[in-house]
Amino acid sequence: MSSSRRAKRMERKHKKAKMPSLNLVSLMDIFTILVFFLLVNSTEVETLQVNKSVQLPESIAEQKPRENVVVMITSTDILVQGQPAVSLADVIASSKSVIPELKMMLQDQVDRLIADSGEDDIAMREITIMGDKSIPYSVLKKVMATCTDANYGRLSLAVMQRGAGGKS
Repeated sequence: MSSSRRAKRMERKHKKAKMPSLNLVSLMDIFTILVFFLLVNSTEVETLQVNKSVQLPESIAEQKPRENVVVMITSTDILVQGQPAVSLADVIASSKSVIPELKMMLQDQVDRLIADSGEDDIAMREITIMGDKSIPYSVLKKVMATCTDANYGRLSLAVMQRGAGGKS
């Protein structure tokens, strides 16, 4: 069976046609840029979980928060690592400079910290105090005194970072 000239030409053309290839170089460039972007910006994650009932004061903070024991002072309670320690009304009513219930919970955290890491140096123990911006200074002062009495050497106050341009 003989083929027509047109059929032969079409057959030759189909034999010469190549499968289109996918250029992966540009796709790899895009994914490389995406990976570097995610690596660089993953260090900017905030490590402190802020309770919605606590409004932190604003400041131009230069250091990022580190993982450590967190004391949160809300409008009703004082919490250690999310667990209620004492009510704010009891702290305000007390004339003592050290809060016994809070000290007991903080010492439990110190005992757990020593058991986990073996760190026995008081000067290296860190604690972060997250206080609502409307709490009285006398309460904050009592909490700080209790923290130092419970063998924490480095106290940090959590604040919301304000932009470099002033008001946020």
